Amino acid sequence: MKTTITIAALAVTATLSLFSFAGAAEFPTAEETYQDVEATLGVLPSHVKAYPPSAVAGAWAMTKGLLFDESNVLEPKVKALINLAVAAQIPCQYCIWLETKTAKGSGATDAEVAEAVAQAAYVRHWSTVLNGMQIDFATFKSEFGGD
Repeated sequence: MKTTITIAALAVTATLSLFSFAGAAEFPTAEETYQDVEATLGVLPSHVKAYPPSAVAGAWAMTKGLLFDESNVLEPKVKALINLAVAAQIPCQYCIWLETKTAKGSGATDAEVAEAVAQAAYVRHWSTVLNGMQIDFATFKSEFGGD
C-alpha cells in the first residue's frame, strides 16, 4: 500500500512538473502582465506590483480567467457575493471592501450583501461546532441522506 501511494505521489509530482514547465514558457513576461492588468482594470494595483515577478503572470491569468472570462457560468454579482462571504471569514479588510464595492456595482442590494455575510457566519458557526466537538463524519452524512 505504501509503495502504491509513493508511486502515485511521484506520478502526480512528475505530471505537475511537466505542466508547470510547459505552462511557464507560455506565460507573458511580468512587464507584459502589468500592461494587461492596467489595460483590464484601468490601474496597476500596488499589490500586483509587489507580487513576485516570476509568478505574477500565473496569478493574473487565474484572476482574469475567474473574474472576466465570458464563458464563466456565475454572474459577476454572484461571484462578488461569494468572494465577500469568504473574505468576511478569512478575514481580509481589503477583500471585504473591494468585494462589497464590486457586488454593489454588479447590482447587489444591501440586503443581499448582508445575507451573503450571514451565510458565511452560519457555515463558520456550524463548522466550528462540528469540528470542535469531533462529530463523526459518517454519522453526520447518514443523518443528512449521504452515502
